[in-house]
Amino acid sequence: MPSRAERQRGLFGRLWQDYLRRYWPGMSVAAVLMMVEGSTLALLSWMLKPLFDRVFVGRDESAMWWVGGVILSLFLVRATTYVITRAILTSVQQGVATRMQTDLLRHLLTLDGAFFQTNPPGALIERVQGDTQAVQGIWTTFITGAARDAISLVALFGVAIATDPWWTAAALVGAPLLILPTALVQRYIRRKTRQTRAAASARATRLDEVLHGIRAVRLYQMEDYQTARFARVVGDIRRAETRMSAVNAVVPALVDIVTGLGFVGVLALGGAQVTSGERSVGDFMSFFAALSLAFQPLRRLGGLAGSWQTAAASLERLYAIFDMRPTIASGERREPPPDTTIRLDDVHLSYDGHPVLRGLGFTARAGETTALVGPSGAGKSTIFNLLTRMVDADSGTVSLGDVPVQQFDLTTLRDQFSTVSQDSALFDETLRENMVLGTDVTEAQLQAAVLAAHVPEFAEGLPLGLNTPAGPRGSSLSGGQRQRIAIARALLRNAPVLLLDEATSALDVASERLVQQALDELSIGRTTLVIAHRLSTIRNADRIVVIEAGRVVEQGSHDQLMELNGTYAALVRLQFGGE
Repeated sequence: MPSRAERQRGLFGRLWQDYLRRYWPGMSVAAVLMMVEGSTLALLSWMLKPLFDRVFVGRDESAMWWVGGVILSLFLVRATTYVITRAILTSVQQGVATRMQTDLLRHLLTLDGAFFQTNPPGALIERVQGDTQAVQGIWTTFITGAARDAISLVALFGVAIATDPWWTAAALVGAPLLILPTALVQRYIRRKTRQTRAAASARATRLDEVLHGIRAVRLYQMEDYQTARFARVVGDIRRAETRMSAVNAVVPALVDIVTGLGFVGVLALGGAQVTSGERSVGDFMSFFAALSLAFQPLRRLGGLAGSWQTAAASLERLYAIFDMRPTIASGERREPPPDTTIRLDDVHLSYDGHPVLRGLGFTARAGETTALVGPSGAGKSTIFNLLTRMVDADSGTVSLGDVPVQQFDLTTLRDQFSTVSQDSALFDETLRENMVLGTDVTEAQLQAAVLAAHVPEFAEGLPLGLNTPAGPRGSSLSGGQRQRIAIARALLRNAPVLLLDEATSALDVASERLVQQALDELSIGRTTLVIAHRLSTIRNADRIVVIEAGRVVEQGSHDQLMELNGTYAALVRLQFGGE
């Protein structure tokens, strides 16, 4: 089993291969500029020797100008390299973050429905936003910080050693004190970062649920309850972040102590040599400046242990998602089926060990309307999921045009279906965009779909017509209006198979009449599967399939099933009082 250090190297190696490698030219330029910027500190400290010995002590007026000119030039170089480097690295940082976020969303959209049942939207939003931001920040810190500061330290200690190796040894006498605390801090920060990222996911999940359930929160007067739950989550984050910050400050604080000890050692050793005349004031000031300028880079490098662990923890979470693979694999067939006859033969399916379908089988002939009726939980909606391969059956055959659905490329398969459900999914975009969904349709096609779906009856009264925003999840529209937008969307999709899942069950009588008219027009010439609890809406279906406990118990036309006087007839009498 690889060690923690090996796992970290593997994570950052993948990050380099997947994202950073494409930016190596810009990063190389930035690295060279960082070397230049870092080395200027050493040159500044080196220039203090002639400044003190020749200008201040020797009173050489000509030296004052060339020494001053060199020092000014060094500051100009630092300023120029700083601006250029920041621009390059910001471009790299944002490029990596953008690609990573886009790739992560693209990958999430390939995963199965079971994944989204166990990973709430808020937690996934935090992965896409929070974890990628934690990773992107580390590269600016490491390249602008670690690279520059490391070069500065090397150059500054080079000046110090060139001035006097023994003074340098005295300055570093306390350095071994940093080894054990740094290792302990890394371990602690990594553990706490995992906890903090998990808590941040919980925070995002809580916000997502409260804001999307705002109506229920208000109706049931849960404001204080939900606020208290949120406060507990953010309180956990606050405490964890506070502890992490305190622990992360340990190493820089120890650097201060070690540096202080070094100053005392140098002062004791070098001060005596200067006062005795063995070394010049310029030697001491040059060395002292090099040590002083090394102080801040050393502190920043000491704090990088925690930053490294924070990035590693976020990378672990990100690549844990990237490494997941969908269990529903796309088939190879890209040709549409020869016809749209739907067949299910002896289909069994279980969720978490609980049987949903128990040997279910029926045929829905091409171009006809087949209605699925039965009590809630009988497995009707599961049939739609099987057809579109949101799930796969445990056994049995689900076919479209006598071709098992597993053989189709997923895009080809799903192109065969249009769906209108009870809870139509609208996006926070305009009505036009919600109907078109990025497809290439003409204005004439759009207007024909709009008319067929009875959209103008409400859209013409809106301030911006079809360009009116639908609101979050279509909240600016009524249930009937959302359904008509969904029907227009299905008309524009023009798929040969239509799946209607309780499309009118939540509507009032007037809205139901309009929506039902639109659905009748939509189903013309299409193979249509209808799930309906209102039996009045499916009396004219070509075939009615009655499902109970995952099995087909009856099938036939309305009249045939009424003559049979079985389960369907009992349901009709229950709804219509003795028909």
